[in-house]
Amino acid sequence: MAVGLLERVARGDPDAFPLCLDAYGDLVWSLARRFSPTAADAEDATQDIFLQLWKAAARYDAARGTEAVFVATLARRLLIDRHRERRRRPVEVVMDDPDSPWAAVEDASGATSSDAERAASAMRALSPEQQRVIGLSVVEGLSQSEIATSTGLPLGTVKTLMRRGLLQIRAVLTGEARP
Repeated sequence: MAVGLLERVARGDPDAFPLCLDAYGDLVWSLARRFSPTAADAEDATQDIFLQLWKAAARYDAARGTEAVFVATLARRLLIDRHRERRRRPVEVVMDDPDSPWAAVEDASGATSSDAERAASAMRALSPEQQRVIGLSVVEGLSQSEIATSTGLPLGTVKTLMRRGLLQIRAVLTGEARP
């Protein structure tokens, strides 16, 4: 009976790990890329997955499934843990940063877009709390519930701040109000 790749990894066979990378690298990378916000984060996740695979290879049981299923399950669990950890970290949005998403946007010619400037101006006119919740929603892609959790604000307050802030921005952009 042929010895499986993960069994060789579990035994510490130095030739097995590069073969494991070749065999399962694409699978792990595709899962990591799907679960990660950036390519750099996906690279870190892929490295973590293979390090964990090196440690957990002895737990593989051929009677319970294929090696690919074991690798995918291990990767998925680690990626979910990373995602949950990322969501638990509080996010701060610095509104005075000239590189912030609310700074004026330049088009390809270098000229400032008047709509972007008006939107940035309208955003700066909002209260810091409104800027923060809208920033967390737009920049970080958080839901209102996630914003409430990460900021410690009641969900109703988050909804009110976001709605009023977006209405103010819309009024400025449609010409109904001035920033």
